[in-house]
Amino acid sequence: MGDDSEEIRRNDGPDMDAWEAWTPAEAAERLTGAGAVWWVVAGWAVDLFLGEETREHEDLEIAIHRADFEKLRRHLDSMEFFAAGSGEIRALANAGEWADEMHQRWVLEPDVQKWRMDVMLQPGDAETWVFRRDESIAAPRVEMIGATPDGIPFELPHGVLLYKAKAARPKDEADFAACLPRLDDRSRQWLADALAQAHPGHPWIGRLR
Repeated sequence: MGDDSEEIRRNDGPDMDAWEAWTPAEAAERLTGAGAVWWVVAGWAVDLFLGEETREHEDLEIAIHRADFEKLRRHLDSMEFFAAGSGEIRALANAGEWADEMHQRWVLEPDVQKWRMDVMLQPGDAETWVFRRDESIAAPRVEMIGATPDGIPFELPHGVLLYKAKAARPKDEADFAACLPRLDDRSRQWLADALAQAHPGHPWIGRLR
């Protein structure tokens, strides 16, 4: 799961097939009153932009500013949290300094032993969106985050696709193809320029231009 998924060598929680993720609407209901700035990312963000569920989603990924994570953790006090990365999923309560280097936090509902959400810790703040893999790529938050008619915040596709470009798996290629006709000129140019910096020579650059 997540944008850096790999073979899991250690897992302190339930099996990988224990994912029964919340939908974005369920997550939004759970996070009401958390006092943290968050937004849906990855495949679900694409579908929220398109206005329809184009494929099955095995998980739900949201992003949150790293400084806001403890607000979310306190708000979801009936859940257990795990740090994920480098092929390991460690209970956050016991992960120590190792967890500080990881940007993923998996949310477990202990009563049913189901993974519910993958939380990505991101740089930036309430005013500025920052690309975690190259913090010199940034933009005003209002240009990167949209919202559904019922108020669910999500990353706009030019930001989502910048993250997806690294792996460019079949589902990422499908998301790019679905979004491309809907991108305005400004979004196309921004994504092409960001890809040229982050992934020089990426095949999507020519298709965007």
